Amino acid sequence: MAADTHPDPSIRRGPGRWIRNWDPENSAQWERGGSRIARRNLWASIFAEHLGFCVWSLWAVLVLFMTPQTGFAFTAEQKFLLVSLVALVGALIRIPYTMAVPRFGGRNWTLISVVALLVPTLLAAVLVQSPDTPFWVFALLAATAGLGGGNFASSMSNISYFYPERLKGTALGLNAGGGNIGVATVQLLGLAVIALFSVQAGAVVPLVYVPLLLLAALVAWRYMDNLASMRGNTADQVAVCRDRHTWLMSLLYIGTFGSFIGYGFAFGLLLQNQFDRTPIEAATVTFLGPLIGSLIRPLGGWLADRYGGSQVTLWNFLAMVAGTAVIIVASLHGSLAMFTLGFVVLFTLSGIGNGSTYKMIPSIYAAKAEDRIAAGEAREEAVADTKRLAAALLGLVGAIGGLGGVLINMAFRESFAAVGSATPAFVCFLGFYMVCALVTWRVYLRGPMGGRGHTRAAADTVVAS
Repeated sequence: MAADTHPDPSIRRGPGRWIRNWDPENSAQWERGGSRIARRNLWASIFAEHLGFCVWSLWAVLVLFMTPQTGFAFTAEQKFLLVSLVALVGALIRIPYTMAVPRFGGRNWTLISVVALLVPTLLAAVLVQSPDTPFWVFALLAATAGLGGGNFASSMSNISYFYPERLKGTALGLNAGGGNIGVATVQLLGLAVIALFSVQAGAVVPLVYVPLLLLAALVAWRYMDNLASMRGNTADQVAVCRDRHTWLMSLLYIGTFGSFIGYGFAFGLLLQNQFDRTPIEAATVTFLGPLIGSLIRPLGGWLADRYGGSQVTLWNFLAMVAGTAVIIVASLHGSLAMFTLGFVVLFTLSGIGNGSTYKMIPSIYAAKAEDRIAAGEAREEAVADTKRLAAALLGLVGAIGGLGGVLINMAFRESFAAVGSATPAFVCFLGFYMVCALVTWRVYLRGPMGGRGHTRAAADTVVAS
């Protein structure tokens, strides 16, 4: 992270690491220092966002330590409620976190949000050693880990301003992937702690992150920048709320990202409660799904570029229907191997779907821009307006998609409370994926949007992810 040796003279720096006159589309500015500034901010952002996902997913690991052996008497339904609350906070807080970046500056907000994660991290270290704490207090304090879910939204919003349109897909893909993989790394850490110490050492997991969070705060303070060119997007978010595609794409993203984060929180609990796995047996396999789902996300974007976002999304949801059917059969026959394989397949498909659904949004707004141009509106104005709306929609869809993690874990909670098994929940998920496939086919393939705005050229016109 060396200093920028030959910055473009048009880039003006002010106190507090504020940059004025930032224009990544200016090739001269980009080549004479701008690209180095953007890369420096990107890697610092990935580090901070990765830790945000780790903290958000912390309780998906810590519930594995909460056994009668460690003094806990929480039921399966209580544990699913606990991770549901964490997922809920993480989803809802994404909207204000997105708005905070233009208000406070990307560097400043990254610093604030990383330091804030010390609160849920230290609380987790205390709570996992306090089995006598009343459940409502336990749940209320543990839910503060949801702050980590907000870091994704603010980080993506911040980095999108640093890169030119032709490079945003790569930059945001790296940023998103680096964050998502935090779900797997915290589970690997949990496995290592159980293997090296014992199930009694749950407090070690959150305590490992305390120095890392302090380091991330130092990195943000030392190497990141604020951009004065950022503008709040409240009006744009209000505008996209009136567009039916906002709610249709949110539905699809609940099915992809919601599945990824929901299953990431629930996988270990399902292995413990449905197949009586010990903490170390559960932890041995729980990291595989989130790891594969994170690493394969860029493939979904690449496939969408090559074959069309809606085509890839449709086939992906149909495959998720088949994968869920495999899990239902495995649950009914008590086959752990088939259940685990089906779950890993679902994680893989959720990762591909994350990439393909996000790629659909710029294409949808490219088609809208074409309609406005055909109606006589100036090309520059139509493209600029739809580009802003596409960016606003990406942030809102990301927030709503996170609610899928809540719905999945609440469905598991009700399913175990009713019949002591997750099978009814999976039947509901199978039906939901069928609805998502039908919406994708009817609206984005067969309907008015079908065949429009799904080409590589259209995606490049207003690419925002």
